[in-house]
Order: sequence, then C-alpha cells, then structure tokens
Amino acid sequence: MERTSLTRFAWLSIAAAVVTIGLKTAAYMITGSVGLLSDALESVVNLVAAIMALAMLTIAARPPDEEHAYGHEKAEYFSSGAEGALILVAAISIIATSVPRLISPQPIEQVGVGLAISVGASLVNLAVALVLRRAGRQHRSITLEADSAHLMTDVWTSAGVLVAVGLVAVTGWERLDPLIALVVAANIIWSGVSLMRRSVLGLMDTALPAAPLVTIRQVQERYGGQGITFHALRTRQSGARAFASMHVLVPGDWTVQRGHELLERIEAEIRAAVPNITVFTHLEPLGDPIAWQDTQLDRAEPPREIE
Repeated sequence: MERTSLTRFAWLSIAAAVVTIGLKTAAYMITGSVGLLSDALESVVNLVAAIMALAMLTIAARPPDEEHAYGHEKAEYFSSGAEGALILVAAISIIATSVPRLISPQPIEQVGVGLAISVGASLVNLAVALVLRRAGRQHRSITLEADSAHLMTDVWTSAGVLVAVGLVAVTGWERLDPLIALVVAANIIWSGVSLMRRSVLGLMDTALPAAPLVTIRQVQERYGGQGITFHALRTRQSGARAFASMHVLVPGDWTVQRGHELLERIEAEIRAAVPNITVFTHLEPLGDPIAWQDTQLDRAEPPREIE
C-alpha cells in the first residue's frame, strides 16, 4: 500500500470522532455526569488529533524533493506530538470540570439511557482503534499508532466512567463520579506525555530499535570472516523510513570494482532484512591509519592531500 492511501485511515478516525462526540454529549446531557462529560471532551480532542493526522499523513506521503532530499516522513512526528499535547489539554479540562463537582456533588439522572449511549460510543472507538493499530504496525506509521493509542485510551477511559456511573447509581455516593474523572485525567496525562516523548525522540534522530540493529550487525558478522571490517555504524528512524550508514574496510589491494560489488551485496542484504531502510556505505582500505579515525561523528584530523 502506498503512503498516500494511509489518509483513508485518518478519515475513518475523523468519522469515528464525530459520531462519538455526538453520542457522548447526548449521554452527558441526559445524565449530568461529569465523568461522561470528561469522556465527551476527550472525543473532541480525538477529532482535532484526527484532522492533524490527516494533514501530516498527506505531507509525509510526498516524495523527496530538492529541499527535502530524505523525504517528508518526519512530518508524522509533529502529528503524534501535537496529539500528545492535545491529550494534556483534555486532561486539564477534565480536572477543571471535576474539582468543582467534587466539592459540590450533584445527582446523576437517567443512568441506564446514558450508559447505553456511552457503551455504543466506546464500541465505535474500540473498532476503529484496532483497525488503526493494525494499519500503523503494518505500514510503520507512528501517526496511526498514536491515533490508535489515543482511541484505546478513550476506550479504557469510557470503561472507567461507565463503572463509576454505575457505582454511583448503586451506592448513591455522588463524589465517586468526579473522583473517577480525576483518575481518568491522570491516565490521559500519562498517555499524552508518552506520545510527546516518542515524538521528540523521533525528531532527535534516535537510533533504530534493538531488533533491526541486531539484524544489521548479523549481516556485518557474516562478512567478518572474509577479512572485512566495519565501523562507524549510525542509524536513525524517520517516521516510517529507517536510515543506516557504515564504513566498510577492505584490503588495500582490492580493485574499485570488487569493493563496489561488495558494498552492493551488503546494502542489498540489509534492505532485504530491514523493511523500508535506506543504506549508505563508505569504502576504506584496512591498511590506512586515517581510515580508523572515522569511528566518531566528527574527525579530528585535517583532510589529507591527495598525492
């Protein structure tokens, strides 16, 4: 599936947000439950986040150009980071709504109807979250994964609210409703901070996860017994795309053609083993001392003149 087609999942998320906002708002108006109001507020955040996801997925799907030679995939980090920030805004709104109700509790009305409506909204979110999670993992889209995580948070939030409203109806303890809403707010804050942290790490060119790194090193080890050495392996994740660069040291008497063919084989093996990765290799002679000064990002030695 091409990256441009991923926007259809964002449209699905937008549609789900619109439906759940309507359902949860109706449930709040019927019952007067601040817990259900907090649930509705989070769905508003879902809508804004889904619109942001649509915009960023559209940008990320653009091909490389002169100004963005490495592609536009990093745009997805802006979406997930913004979604994390919006989640925090929703949490603050829930706290601001819950604290006054905690001080001055109010009865909940027509619990059965409100709960039935909220359950329907939660099922919509659950179905869409599972679809987005599968698509996000399959196509390595942090935007879809973030949207799915947010919707799943919404589902668990709704479950907590439903339990709280039911307990209030059974026990008559009205302060339980805002207390559960505050617990929900704490859970949302955790989710928002986690999303923002992951987005920042992506923008900071964090190295690839352990699994693909191990795969790359296994490819290198297969050539180690042939008198070939590797160093200066550097990797980074850029949205759905991964990048890796390395220096390959071979005997100095090799021809350029032989070295070139080796690099082509190494790059091809890594691309076959690690999906959607771009590999850069640099050939150096084993016997040249200056070749061993490239292990750090910046070389201290001045450039050597060519004889």
